[in-house]
Amino acid sequence: MQRFLISGVSALALSLGMGSAVLADSHSMDLSGETITVFGPWLGVDKEHIEAVLAPFEEKTGANVEYSGSDSFEQQIVIDVQAGSAPNIAIFPQPGLAADLASKGGLVPLEDDTTEWVKENYAAGQSWVDLGSYEGPDGNKDHYGFFYKVDVKSLVWYSPDNFADMGYEVPETMEELLALSEQIVEDGGTPWCIGLGSGGATGWPATDWVEDIMLRTQPPEVYDQWVANEIPFDDPRVVEAIETFGTFARNDDWVDGGSAAVSATDFRDSPKGLFEVPPKCYMHRQASFIPSFFPEGTELGTDADFFYFPAFESKDLGKPVLGAGTLFGITKDSEGTRALIDYLQTTEAHEIWMARAGFLTPHKGVDTSKYANDALRGQGEILLNATTFRFDGSDLMPGAVGAGSFWTGMVDYAGGKPAEEVAAEIQSSWDSIK
Repeated sequence: MQRFLISGVSALALSLGMGSAVLADSHSMDLSGETITVFGPWLGVDKEHIEAVLAPFEEKTGANVEYSGSDSFEQQIVIDVQAGSAPNIAIFPQPGLAADLASKGGLVPLEDDTTEWVKENYAAGQSWVDLGSYEGPDGNKDHYGFFYKVDVKSLVWYSPDNFADMGYEVPETMEELLALSEQIVEDGGTPWCIGLGSGGATGWPATDWVEDIMLRTQPPEVYDQWVANEIPFDDPRVVEAIETFGTFARNDDWVDGGSAAVSATDFRDSPKGLFEVPPKCYMHRQASFIPSFFPEGTELGTDADFFYFPAFESKDLGKPVLGAGTLFGITKDSEGTRALIDYLQTTEAHEIWMARAGFLTPHKGVDTSKYANDALRGQGEILLNATTFRFDGSDLMPGAVGAGSFWTGMVDYAGGKPAEEVAAEIQSSWDSIK
């Protein structure tokens, strides 16, 4: 497969940090008259953000890039591909649907140079290649998905004032986190606020806990085997992760309201204990979106801050990060389409959205000072320090498991049912859909 050349300079220049300069001088790269269609899930302000990202590419190449978004993207892209009316590029909210389309011939593989670029220029680069690689219609695996715009889940939120008042320091290892939790109890406090309530989706916050713990107790390949059910849900390694979650959630001294309150507390209400006087808890593990549910007027960096949910030093598994992210896939190939994928490798294409908020990137070449605020900058640093990145496992499992028996099983476990029994029931539900 030939690599698309920009002004006689291959996209290898992009991997050397020359992307923006190449585009700026690419007068001979004339895509005038070519329309590149892009379809994704982004609407409202996110639509404005991606259009701002694409504008320099249009200006430098003369191409017309048409982005359209839909809250029914997952259904519509399947219809469009089957009807032969697919856009040039589709933006997938998670890998599952992309993998399904790739297996049916609905996606075009990325070029080898793009794969090498990701390995070299994204923190934990091989993880991003793995997450974007799927079996094609011939059964062979290839790289189809270019990840762009990431979310981080491996975060613990806390009040800096509360920590300062008690002389607590941010833990850097899981061993230190467990020791801090014990110290808080000895000092008469409660270390954690945990809430699993979410209406019909009650239980999902616990799945994030288990996934994060799996990445901290097992190598990433074991995590992948678990998510694909290549090892059963009741494998001892999975049971161990569930029981480690229980160290936090089933200890009456460790969680606000005692273990009985865990499933009864709505996840949106659970962090509020951080801000009570005196505090009902000192820590809350949740993804980057949770500040939306902090009390009105809470100032990030002052009233609330976060730290990386740490790894076990004794396990020597690096710094794994759990999260999510969107990926660009080619659904109808063209010269301009390849050029746009090349453009997405430039620092410019990342820094434009970084400055607008709501965007994280594992691109090692970006200027992190361009982030819109300190919170995003801190989360971006966590991404850049990651040695492994893995997607939310429940999102990759069959819906009846990942958004069904896994959720309810965690509620049962929080309520006192043994981990082995819960895991066996979840595996039984998985077996029933095979």
